[in-house]
Amino acid sequence: MWAAEAFSQAGDQLARVALAILVYDRTGSAALTGLTFALTFAPSFLGGIFLSGLADRFPRREVMVAADLLRGALVALVAIPGLPFPVVCVLVALVSFLQAPFKAAQLALLPDVLPGGLFEVGMGIRQITMQAAQLVGFAGGGLLVSLLNPYLALVLDTLTFVASAAFVRFGVRDRPAALKAADKPSFLGSVGGGVRIVLRDRAVRVLVLFGWLVAFLIVYEGLAAPYTKEIGGSDIAVGLILASDPLGSVIGALVFSRWVPPALKPRLVGWLAIGNCLPLLVCFAKPNLVVSVGLFALAGAVGTAVLLESVALFARRVPDENRAQALGLGQSGTATIQGITPLMAGLFADQVGTARAVGAVGVIGLAVAVPLAVSWQRTLTADAEEAAAAPAVTGAREEDDTAAAAASEPVARSEGGAA
Repeated sequence: MWAAEAFSQAGDQLARVALAILVYDRTGSAALTGLTFALTFAPSFLGGIFLSGLADRFPRREVMVAADLLRGALVALVAIPGLPFPVVCVLVALVSFLQAPFKAAQLALLPDVLPGGLFEVGMGIRQITMQAAQLVGFAGGGLLVSLLNPYLALVLDTLTFVASAAFVRFGVRDRPAALKAADKPSFLGSVGGGVRIVLRDRAVRVLVLFGWLVAFLIVYEGLAAPYTKEIGGSDIAVGLILASDPLGSVIGALVFSRWVPPALKPRLVGWLAIGNCLPLLVCFAKPNLVVSVGLFALAGAVGTAVLLESVALFARRVPDENRAQALGLGQSGTATIQGITPLMAGLFADQVGTARAVGAVGVIGLAVAVPLAVSWQRTLTADAEEAAAAPAVTGAREEDDTAAAAASEPVARSEGGAA
């Protein structure tokens, strides 16, 4: 599963570079190029709502394999020279649409593959791998496209999907579907079940919102170019700004998963969510490039820790038979926020300046993080009280059973004597 995601992530970034170059060369339009890039993310929202439940209804390994093979076939079609631009857009949107069931199946399957404390460690390794693959894919994508051409780069992306499917099919043990045939709800009923799980459990809602908050705060990536220009940086500085968050994410995942005690992690989530907002507030002062890179790396490290723990806690609280659907809904919200926030912040930045817009996002994030942290602390307190009460209830029941047995014992003997 680790190797499969590494291949897919690197291939996806390579494809995004190739598509951007291909579309701009054919159309000469920056707007159409941006539209194509957006289509590699946005449709996953609908996929998360309507397709994530497939990973509960069918074996998750098979869902991952099928999603990879279908995406590989679609990218292979995109690689055909001369396709009309609207057809390319539809194919790219379908690739993004099918990403949702793959991710939902993968995240739902991980707690089974890595039980107990291994799950959080595995999530940390996964985060490190994804960020490293993103850096390699973006950095190496331009070089590969220049050495080959966009069409051959897309063919290479197709091969990464095939390799991913092969790793999952032959390297992951077969497991039955989480939902038994007799218990499977209707298709829409499965979607509604996932929504109800998220809405009715306060702890699950808070954990989902923690993940969405992290996605909301990464606005500085979408505004990297104007932000760098505003603080007086060069084109090379844009790359440094873009690389700062993935670099911080790698460090944060390593530190949090390796050196923070497991019992302490849940208690840190709320505080870390608040801390994730603080580096953005410094942007009001328009810091120089070095300080900005450090701030965004710090935000990436803290945000990754929040994301790792919130997903791990979420997966444990949601029943296995609805886990993929619920996780898919959370992931779809994350993808939506990642797509909308840079656009809205960009419009705001045109009015007040990019650095101030990034700082304003930090203020909004802080206004959300504080009540979330308070709500999460109440959840932990309630869980602790419930856990403390459970042994007392069990002990009282055992005492009652003992007393009942003692009371009935003489009766049995007297009856035996009378007989």
